[in-house]
Amino acid sequence: MKSILTISTILATAFSFSATVTADDLDDIKTKGKLIVAVKADYKPYGYRNDSGDIVGLEIDLAKDVAKRLGVELELVPAQSSNRMEFLIDGKVDLLIATMSDKPSRREVVYIADQAYYSSGSNIIAKKSSQFTSWGDLNGQKVCGIQGAFYNKATQTTFGATMVIFDTNEESLNALEQGKCSAFVYDDSYIAGILKEAQWSADYEMPLPTINDNPWGLAVRLGE
Repeated sequence: MKSILTISTILATAFSFSATVTADDLDDIKTKGKLIVAVKADYKPYGYRNDSGDIVGLEIDLAKDVAKRLGVELELVPAQSSNRMEFLIDGKVDLLIATMSDKPSRREVVYIADQAYYSSGSNIIAKKSSQFTSWGDLNGQKVCGIQGAFYNKATQTTFGATMVIFDTNEESLNALEQGKCSAFVYDDSYIAGILKEAQWSADYEMPLPTINDNPWGLAVRLGE
């Protein structure tokens, strides 16, 4: 994982939103006085709920900056990997800032701004007792994954794992704890974050070399 989230990057990314939508679209946003943004609410430190239940995080700060520069209010819509692009395509949100990797297949259905604000790769969280040391060790193992994550296919076809797919991070982690899968494959940045929590740090680890490092980008509807 590689952090490229700096003040200058935030500002450049915020400005890039205005460059990716038409004047009519910006007028619509300004007319309604609100920018609706899809964000994560379960992914520390980028988008998560604080003790008061409010969605906060680095991506939320970025969304606030975009809304401020457009002179409108901000509405946050919690999204998962499985539905974030659907929300955008269907017009439920104006903008997507939700830990989404910039992939060619995704550029076919949404417009991803060229200015990235972070990058991360794929890894697993597993019990230390599993003693995984290489991706090949997943061959024949049940591995939890999130619907919509691009690396699910590679984990199965390249490394021979049997994928067990869930809609949310919480469901995947619960399944891992319950022994329904041997590992959970996800972003290394997310895994590094939860391994700082006492619930996971004692018995779990991120044992493999990170692969598939990809930049994250904000997105709007294609053709806008």
